[in-house]
Amino acid sequence: MSEHDAILRVTGAAALTLVAVACTAGLAEALRRGRGRRTREREHAEAVRRHGRHGRHGSHGGMPVPAIPVIPRQRQTGPCAEAVRLTPAERDAFAGLVRRFGEDG
Repeated sequence: MSEHDAILRVTGAAALTLVAVACTAGLAEALRRGRGRRTREREHAEAVRRHGRHGRHGSHGGMPVPAIPVIPRQRQTGPCAEAVRLTPAERDAFAGLVRRFGEDG
């Protein structure tokens, strides 16, 4: 095995190990968050059973309401529009360029 092949194998093994560690950490975090959500759902269901309603939204028949992950709101406005004022000569030159491109089809 050449030195080049050995370096590639070691680098590949290191990269795969890092990916595996990152996936494991992500899975552990997802499971941890899911466990906390289930606990909150149980506490919510118990409160609904105890009080017989679901706060200001009215009754849900004693059924627990599933937790929905929050999606961030999208921006209502886009980026600022830029405008450049052209002189009549620049406008004519641009119109000529557009005509020339249109002729080439």
